[in-house]
Amino acid sequence: QVQLVESGGGLVQAGGSLSLSCAASGRTFSSYSMAWFRQPPGKEREFVGAINWSGVRTYYADSVKGRFTISRDNAKNTVYLQMNSLKPEDTAVYHCAARYGDSWPITSGMDYWGKGTLVTVSS
Repeated sequence: QVQLVESGGGLVQAGGSLSLSCAASGRTFSSYSMAWFRQPPGKEREFVGAINWSGVRTYYADSVKGRFTISRDNAKNTVYLQMNSLKPEDTAVYHCAARYGDSWPITSGMDYWGKGTLVTVSS
């Protein structure tokens, strides 16, 4: 069982930056590939990006490529999402998720989900 808790959401102006964190419980964090998803208001959840167990591989949705960066610290059981050049359309609840193993890339089939943190980008 893995529990995921996101933090770092808030209100930011367009063009600004925000950094999200996702803390994972358990001693096997490095066995999981991690991903970020988001759900904009009134819309379906969508994939944002992913990072493999070692942090060597990353993969991003086209909508965030070049603006968002995923990283992880296995010693701290934490994955991060650095968001730069934010746009109003980035407004959403951001969820982190974990998938056991090293299948790659991962955009679905996640095993565990966090409850999410709200990011609001004002114009």
